This record gives sequence, C-alpha cells and structure tokens, in this order.
Amino acid sequence: MTTDIDVHVRPGAKRTVVGGSHDGVLTVAVAAPPADGQANDAVRRAVADAFGIRVSAVEIVRGHSSRRKQLRLDGDDTMIAARLAELRG
Repeated sequence: MTTDIDVHVRPGAKRTVVGGSHDGVLTVAVAAPPADGQANDAVRRAVADAFGIRVSAVEIVRGHSSRRKQLRLDGDDTMIAARLAELRG
C-alpha cells in the first residue's frame, strides 16, 4: 500500500531531524545543501529512517526543486499514519 504525505524541507540545517510541523505539514530538516539533488536524497533517507521503511520505498512525487514536497511512502498505511501523527507532534 502507498501513502502520500506532504513535507516542508529545511536544507542546510545543522543536523538532520524529522519532526514538527510547518503550515500543517511534517517538517524535515536535512544537513545536506540544496544542490545537485543532495537535499532530496537526504530527505528520502531521513524519512525512510523515521518511518522504519527502506529508502527505495520513499519517492518524491512533486516538488523536486521546492521546499514543499509530496512524498509517496510504500508501506503499511496504518503504521505510516500513526507514525506521521507522532512526528508532527
């Protein structure tokens, strides 16, 4: 099953953290700079780690060059929804 989530990305952060909310969507802060797709790769890795799924199960659907992105997560919908609620705080 797949679940689409919206995230707000903060590239160039001091450390990589998934959690909190910005304009009602999950915040993902990554240390990687927003150049050559580095931040996008870091977002996929951080979200996969936070949700306990493989990096290959996280796809950027929309917003490749934007701070606001839509991600598609491949995994148990119930687990993803519960974890998303925890991470948003």
